[in-house]
Amino acid sequence: MIYNQEKKEIILNRELSELDKFAIKFLKIVEKHVEYVIISGYISILLGRARATEDIDVFIKKISFEQFSKLYNELKENDFWCLNAEDEEEIFDFLKEGLAIRFSRIESPIPNFEVKFPKKDELDNELFEDVVSVILKNGKLKISSLERHIAFKEEYLKSEKDIEDARHVRELFGEKIDNNKINKLKQLIKIRCKNGKKVYETWKDK
Repeated sequence: MIYNQEKKEIILNRELSELDKFAIKFLKIVEKHVEYVIISGYISILLGRARATEDIDVFIKKISFEQFSKLYNELKENDFWCLNAEDEEEIFDFLKEGLAIRFSRIESPIPNFEVKFPKKDELDNELFEDVVSVILKNGKLKISSLERHIAFKEEYLKSEKDIEDARHVRELFGEKIDNNKINKLKQLIKIRCKNGKKVYETWKDK
């Protein structure tokens, strides 16, 4: 594994798991239509933590219905289906209301992608710029920064599994982790929670 902090890039030289292949296939389609960033548990799994997950959580930038319709139809053409509903207007309404929508392969509901629009607040202002590209053998995936991943796991979610996810990344990257950045993000999380804006429900692994 090679982490280039300047380029914000991680190169992984390993065989792809079935979950990795699923992620690459789905997100190659998504990125044609909208910017995305992977969040939560799959990040630690992608970076070598040995545990299972049923879903991959993703934020996408807010887009129009017309843009979403093109994305949705290309996903259907490539054998992905939405678990929430079939009508594209109904599905788009879920997103507009701040709810997550789920996509899986037609033949199996697990694993699936949980897709959501981010909130418009200070914490998410730099969400799509604060990313790291993970280069794999057959594709590239965009994940939230290591510091953002750790901050949410340690400050917001706090379950044993989440703490272990954060610890794995801390141990893996050591001094390359920016602890000042983590602390600043944690302060923003505290402010959001105090204001009753505890979102990021898609970070909760099922």
